[in-house]
Amino acid sequence: MIVILKQNPAQAQVDKLVSWLNDKGYDTNVSVGRQETIIGLIGDTSSVDVDLLRSLEVVEDVKRITEPYKNANRKFHTDDTVINVGGVKIGGGHFQVIAGPCSVESREQVTEIAKCVKAAGATLLRGGAFKPRTSPYSFQGLREEGIDILLEAKAETGLPIVTEIMDAAHLPLFGDVDLIQVGARNMQNFELLRSLGGAGKPILLKRGLANTIQELLMSAEYIMASGNPDIILCERGIRTFETATRNTLDLSAVPVLHRLSHLPVIVDPSHATGESWLVRPTSVASAAIGADGIMIEVHNDPPHALCDGAQALTCEAFADVMGDINAVRAAMFAEK
Repeated sequence: MIVILKQNPAQAQVDKLVSWLNDKGYDTNVSVGRQETIIGLIGDTSSVDVDLLRSLEVVEDVKRITEPYKNANRKFHTDDTVINVGGVKIGGGHFQVIAGPCSVESREQVTEIAKCVKAAGATLLRGGAFKPRTSPYSFQGLREEGIDILLEAKAETGLPIVTEIMDAAHLPLFGDVDLIQVGARNMQNFELLRSLGGAGKPILLKRGLANTIQELLMSAEYIMASGNPDIILCERGIRTFETATRNTLDLSAVPVLHRLSHLPVIVDPSHATGESWLVRPTSVASAAIGADGIMIEVHNDPPHALCDGAQALTCEAFADVMGDINAVRAAMFAEK
């Protein structure tokens, strides 16, 4: 349920109403937007006297919300949320590109890639220290050493780092990580999501291989309900009957998520397609459809990559893609 207040309410009136609602046992979420102030009531609101609320001087209207996700719902928070990741803003018109190798392999590799993606215009560095792999015999990442290598690259380039967590027990190792990624396989690992509610860091939440948009938003709700409002949603392709690409990139999810939620939405075309030659057109399409950012895998030697080399761009190819992305965004803003 949301309570829409009249324009420019006095702060004392807002505080009094919130206190009154809290006394009645309702959790509240106050959102002050450019056009209106909204108080969201979270929990069982079946006993709320809607007519009484509407009669209050400060209240403009009261609406019941049927969607099961409340904190992530745009009706609770009409303005776009802007997430600050190590000084880099994402969402609300702030577009960013995250780039780097699928997995951290060595200091030399990560440092070289970090320098080249920064020179091309990337603003965050990604790299897998812990790698979930389908086969138990595949390279699983350098783990703690991988995080140390990413932090060294951050110190040298200034790029905030993004890396994936697989287990809540690893959370102490992520103290200096700027953006913690939850991979597709863990999107519904609810115990992990609850733990990330107290992480005190932004979370990049990837859509699961076979999950609906509502299920993605409910996973975000787990983290937000546990105390962490800083969530970035990521469309990375879903599994369908199609076999021409690794997954099917659901670009329609970007405007749908923007309509349903205030959270930033980025796209990962590398994992979606699984082919380096498809990264350019899908990156351009992601920018054109209104994504708040793009995450691209880049490797200095893709044929010899220990993980997902087929979908990785070279540094030179990444620079070309960045030029195309910037051109598309420049054209979009020129039209406005």
